[in-house]
Amino acid sequence: MKRLLTGLQPSGALHIGNYFGALKPFVELSREYESFLMIADYHALTSLKDPAELRANILNVAKDYIAAGIDPEGAVIFKQSDVPEHTELAWIFECLVTVPFLMQAHAYKDKVAKGLEANAGLFAYPMLMAADILLYDTDVVPVGSDQRQHIEYAREAAAKFNNAFGATFKEPQERILESVAVVPGTDGKKMSKSYGNTIPLFGTKDETVKAVMSIVTDSSSDRPENVYAIHRALRSEVELAPLYDANKGKYKALKDALVEDIEAMVAPMREKRDAISDADAKQILGLGAEKARAKASAKMVEVRNKVGVSI
Repeated sequence: MKRLLTGLQPSGALHIGNYFGALKPFVELSREYESFLMIADYHALTSLKDPAELRANILNVAKDYIAAGIDPEGAVIFKQSDVPEHTELAWIFECLVTVPFLMQAHAYKDKVAKGLEANAGLFAYPMLMAADILLYDTDVVPVGSDQRQHIEYAREAAAKFNNAFGATFKEPQERILESVAVVPGTDGKKMSKSYGNTIPLFGTKDETVKAVMSIVTDSSSDRPENVYAIHRALRSEVELAPLYDANKGKYKALKDALVEDIEAMVAPMREKRDAISDADAKQILGLGAEKARAKASAKMVEVRNKVGVSI
């Protein structure tokens, strides 16, 4: 079987954009591939500086993965920081690429433009992501269309290493599901924890209502486009057409319909999630770390030998 890897940052509560952009596609694809699912806790350090919150988020994301339908016996669920080879390989890649190359990263430029702290970790983020992917000889990475560049960076890192030290890394391919690749937030921009425009995945119904009612609407149209754009992630255009035709200009009715559709999707997953204890999550992460380390450590033996640090 070909190998697939994906990951989510434990930088806050997961939102429905995470579900449609990463979790749902991964659940569907995990049956087709040897699958690795990473909790990217070192990536989260670029923005999250609260250790207690980070610890809680890590366990919550593990529970979220399982509640969303990931089979922990069929997929390797692990924590990035449990595999030190990730940061080791990232350093090697950082020594191969240039500063101007990293300066072209869309995510870095976008976050700086939004006024977020331009720390060195944020700047070097693409090379840690490249290490995440290449360490496991990954064939396929499911990403949103706006993250295509991360996979291009991983391919570039692989090519630079292979050219310098001989064939070592497989160049991965992205897997983009265009229909759900990017879910807009309550302000019409990409849904992101960083922008505070999210609808929680496993929040209470009251929290869902509050988020949906805050969606920015355009009063110049009969159809609230931001509401519709989010709704399209849950139902097809054919299913939504009668609803939106019957409620032209009735923004609250359409938001109420969106709330009900989100609740219908989330309620069964929420019940499953509530049954998963912290101890269950830790055990799953421990087993996943052992499997991930076995792959990563073997790869790094080859890498260390090729770059010359093994004597």
